[in-house]
Amino acid sequence: MSRVAKNPISLPAGVDINLSGSELKVKGPKGNLALNLHPNVSLDETDGQYLVKPDSEKYLAMAGTFRALINNMVIGVSEGFKKELKLVGVGYRAQLQGNKLNLALGFSHPIEYGAPEGVTIETPSQTEIIVSGCDKQQVGQVAAEIRSYRPPEPYKGKGVRYADERVVRKEAKKA
Repeated sequence: MSRVAKNPISLPAGVDINLSGSELKVKGPKGNLALNLHPNVSLDETDGQYLVKPDSEKYLAMAGTFRALINNMVIGVSEGFKKELKLVGVGYRAQLQGNKLNLALGFSHPIEYGAPEGVTIETPSQTEIIVSGCDKQQVGQVAAEIRSYRPPEPYKGKGVRYADERVVRKEAKKA
């Protein structure tokens, strides 16, 4: 089997997994998530731990993928995921009004971004944005969409960047 699929998935306290047919539902304190399992992958429970098994050797990679997806769902409903963004540049600001994020990124107009359901956006300061939620893919997608309005540029480093992102600076042209 694939090395990822060999690892069992253990459930923390307060998390329930419900499998009906091919639909998997994970319920926890932070929310509920659902996933349709691939027809050639099965989920087995032994002693409170779950193991993802493929039908044949041909579907080893699929078993590893679904093991990672299910584990991310379990982590998401118990702890949640978050991405931190920083705004670098003179006059770059973020402000939250209700569930809409207002961004001033040096354009002639302000940018309004409406957070989708299941994702919360916080602004601890005018230059910091925290995107959090229980679905890892959705949190990453929202953070990437906010970053795409003004990605960091390599000459001055201005733009919206992830908190742990390192921007490689280029030297300006010389006359």
